[in-house]
Amino acid sequence: MNTVMREEKKYAIDIGLGTALRGKLATVMLADSHNGAQGYSIRSLYFDTPDNLDYNEKLDGIELRRKIRLRIYSPNQDFAMLEMKQKEGPYQRKRSLRLSREDGEMLACGEYGPLLSYQEPFAAECYSLMRARCYRPKTIVEYDRTAYIARENHIRITFDSHIRATESSMDIFSPSLPLSPVMSPFRMVLEVKYNGFLLSYIKNLLDNVCRQEISVSKYCMARSFTLGSQG
Repeated sequence: MNTVMREEKKYAIDIGLGTALRGKLATVMLADSHNGAQGYSIRSLYFDTPDNLDYNEKLDGIELRRKIRLRIYSPNQDFAMLEMKQKEGPYQRKRSLRLSREDGEMLACGEYGPLLSYQEPFAAECYSLMRARCYRPKTIVEYDRTAYIARENHIRITFDSHIRATESSMDIFSPSLPLSPVMSPFRMVLEVKYNGFLLSYIKNLLDNVCRQEISVSKYCMARSFTLGSQG
């Protein structure tokens, strides 16, 4: 199991501003090794309770809240990451556990028994919570990410675009999910993650773009899109 505790700030910005900022950061930060020419793809399956507790707590701005997801980077990979993110004041605590592809497929079907075969206490915690609160697979979100890194203070800045989602299929490993856009193609999500404080030369670049932090969640964007269309 891996645990990360850090501050996270998120902004919705115009894609033109994002492209310009990305170019500037590329001159002072390290590009993520997975970036490639067009960044890399991320796909997450989110779980929630029957009454959408995690979704509603995010919308209500509850200070202590969580979200549980299963994450992959390619439909062909042989594993999935089970992750729990917990908001604790200004900090985000993320714990993750690597699962086999077969066990990931079972979780995507709402079968959580495979977690009992893992020795890590985190697996048992997830099993108990997801069974007790009747968590179910709710939506799959996919997007393209470009990331930059500064090793000092574990600074990581990401640009997420082409955010799309589906609730008609929970087959996270499918090579052809019926995804629909849930954010304007002219907008992107900028995430700034760090421990302690931002280095001044990075902060100065960000200050020119990030005038106001907004509470943006790709999971909530996806669910709001679907729930709104149902209304």
